[in-house]
Amino acid sequence: MTTTGAHQDAAGTPDRAWLWWGRRRSVALDVGLGVLSALECGLEGVGFAEKAALPVPFGVLFGLFVGAVLVVRRRWPIAVVLVSIATTPAEIGFLLGVVGLYTLAASEVPRRITALLAGTQLAAAFIVTFVDVRQGVDTTEFDPGPWYVPLMAGLVSLGLTAPPVLFGLYIGARRRLMESLRERADSLEQELSLLADRAEQRAQWARQEERTRIAREMHDVVAHRVSLMVVHAAALQAVALKDPQKAVKNAALVGDMGRQALTELREMLGVLRSGEDVLAPRPAAAAGAAAPGKGPGEASAGAFAGPPAEAPAPLAAVGAAAAAAAAAAAADDGPCLADIESLVGQSRQTGMVVELSVQGEAREYAPEVEQTAFRVVQEALTNVHKHAAGARVTVRLAHRGAEVAMQVENSEPDASAGAADAGLPSGGNGLVGMRERVTALGGVFVSGPTDAGGFRVSAVLPAADAGEGAA
Repeated sequence: MTTTGAHQDAAGTPDRAWLWWGRRRSVALDVGLGVLSALECGLEGVGFAEKAALPVPFGVLFGLFVGAVLVVRRRWPIAVVLVSIATTPAEIGFLLGVVGLYTLAASEVPRRITALLAGTQLAAAFIVTFVDVRQGVDTTEFDPGPWYVPLMAGLVSLGLTAPPVLFGLYIGARRRLMESLRERADSLEQELSLLADRAEQRAQWARQEERTRIAREMHDVVAHRVSLMVVHAAALQAVALKDPQKAVKNAALVGDMGRQALTELREMLGVLRSGEDVLAPRPAAAAGAAAPGKGPGEASAGAFAGPPAEAPAPLAAVGAAAAAAAAAAAADDGPCLADIESLVGQSRQTGMVVELSVQGEAREYAPEVEQTAFRVVQEALTNVHKHAAGARVTVRLAHRGAEVAMQVENSEPDASAGAADAGLPSGGNGLVGMRERVTALGGVFVSGPTDAGGFRVSAVLPAADAGEGAA
């Protein structure tokens, strides 16, 4: 025979498909049943030839042909049953009828066709059995009564048709159930594979988010302190020979700045080593704390006098990362709004002219709000040290009922004042980090040059109270 392709058996091993058979053992089974059916029908063909007054070889060949039809039972089960029904009057093909009905009931043939053929087979078997039993009773002196012949014919015909049909229906239903379970298992396996892929993507995203958070925290902790240290070192170099006492003072300030930077680094690394899971605050909850009927953009526009620079497009893609950073810092009892005065004092010690203005009644806010506000002012002052040496700086802080606003504005650097550029490097991530922090809490961040030639950084944060932030 010619092969049509390769399949796998129940054990998963490759198997060869022959014509309409899926496996070689199916071929062996059907061929074996066909041979047995042909031998049976061949023997029964002898009696058929004698009753029909036909040559015996003709009856044998007819029986062999009829029995061999069972080989194609999987391909054409209806044809096998029709042949069995047609040969029932000749009393040929017991095995052919039983196996044919079983195969028909177990196949995907519509149930109405199966019922019609099974009923026809039952009627044919009943008629043939009725005639045989009647003839047997007539040839004997035994008188069983009128009920005996129909009862025996009914029992024999039911015995030849009902068991294979019922067993075939059971096997067909079980086979369909197994196929549905297999399909369901395959679909579940695909879903698990998709979930694994998504979990891997989420893990990669979490790792990237963690790297971003660590980089931002490192920038916030190190950049400001080191910038002040570099400014003090430059001043120390300038006055070392002219004013030794001032040089000693600047050296002490450099040491203090270095120790503070190391302390903050140790605190941040301690949080990273602890491995505690930190949940980011929901921006929606923070935004819900804003004043009703007044959007964040409107609040930013009216925070301080003077025309603010236009707000850039929101960075929604980085909100979650910034929220995680804010929550992590809040868990570590980081800096708060009360530390802004000390922050301004450190910048004044470098010779920078800084004016601090506080409006409204100060109160405690959620830790992430206070730390974000502090980091915004800190980074803005760091940028002034880097890019506008000698400029005058104004730091404004406003406490309002539904929000807290901060603004750092510097004038144009005064070249006549003799302030030298400290040569501090810039990574270009300061404004991006501030915007990420503010937008993650549902606030608004605005930065840009002023009409007077300076630079302004403004931020408005929803004023979640300390109890709300902890909840």
